[in-house]
Amino acid sequence: MLDELLGRAELKERIAELEEDKRHLERQLEAEQERRADAASDRQEAEQRANRLEDRIADLEGTVDRLEGEETSLDYRRRERLRGERLIAVLDRLESVETDPEGALTAFVADDTPDAVRDAFGERATLVSEAAPCLAVTDDAGLLGATLSVPAPPEPFAEWSDGFQFDPAWFAPEGQFSLALVRSDLFAMGEYDGRERTAFHGFDSELKSQHSKGGFSQARFERLRDEQIDSHVDRCLEALDERTTDPLYVVGERTVLPAFSSVADVTATVDATGDPEPALADAFRDFWTVQLRAI
Repeated sequence: MLDELLGRAELKERIAELEEDKRHLERQLEAEQERRADAASDRQEAEQRANRLEDRIADLEGTVDRLEGEETSLDYRRRERLRGERLIAVLDRLESVETDPEGALTAFVADDTPDAVRDAFGERATLVSEAAPCLAVTDDAGLLGATLSVPAPPEPFAEWSDGFQFDPAWFAPEGQFSLALVRSDLFAMGEYDGRERTAFHGFDSELKSQHSKGGFSQARFERLRDEQIDSHVDRCLEALDERTTDPLYVVGERTVLPAFSSVADVTATVDATGDPEPALADAFRDFWTVQLRAI
């Protein structure tokens, strides 16, 4: 009665209504906070998934680039220049390989790569073609693959067998032969029995090395120089006729070697400088050095 007279009853009802509204708003706030927390958590998880996918895409793109690079830039696994005891050891190792019948391929590739070599080496047959002329060896399991340069090459062939088929004499000096070094200004020839030189003949020829500014035209200078080289080549051919041993291997400058292709069993370019006798020794070493390329 007193509350009604003083108006407190109405105030208490209003307070009760406000407290209920407050509790309702608090529940709404809690629900909104939970929703926002769930949304933030979902956003974080989505961002983490996106980051993982981006990393995976980057990894896959890197793998694709690497594989494409391997396909377009094939290269030899290793290279080595073989001579002396090291050459003998490598040839002995190749001779020791034994497989099932027709498990080992040996081929001498001169110009055109045989189908047998293309089939055996697959996409890496291009490396064999780049190394040609060469001896190529591999096995049917793909465990071994290599090419070797051949100083005294045989006729081209390709043969499957139970081991690698080659003659060590293709790679090392054996028996009697003649080796001549020819440059546009030098000739040096040795006759050999294996690695022992049994005879030597050499000479230099005068060759104009530069154009005289006040004397004559460049065209005349080049003509005179060509005449000197031609005369030198003729003198070299005459000296080769004096040899007493065959086969004949002629090495030297690429520009003059074609003039000797009809008389030589093998021609090859070498970089041998200096006087005739030491230059011939350098040429001998370079000619009988074998280039090994692992495929």
